[in-house]
Amino acid sequence: MSLDRYPDLDPSPGEVVDGEVVVADDVLVKAFALGPGAKLDPHEHADSTNVFHVVEGTVTVLQDGDEEEVAAPGVVLHERGVAHGARNDGDDVAVLTASLCPMPG
Repeated sequence: MSLDRYPDLDPSPGEVVDGEVVVADDVLVKAFALGPGAKLDPHEHADSTNVFHVVEGTVTVLQDGDEEEVAAPGVVLHERGVAHGARNDGDDVAVLTASLCPMPG
């Protein structure tokens, strides 16, 4: 038995591959692997807080029109209603998890 839920994700350049890590009544955690040049378009969650955990590589985090490179290990808070996304400007795969609390209804 393994308690490790970290998924094996292998995106191609320009591709985003995601997988659900935890789905519970009050939280959703997804992993996103961004191939070189890939982007998660900015979006928002009106009723949920979102937290990015950069676990591999470096991503450019987009938040309300601002951009900042965040290298692993890194954590970024996105308050409710704040537009956020991510982009991989590097040559290697970057992986982040996104925790959403509470679950959108």
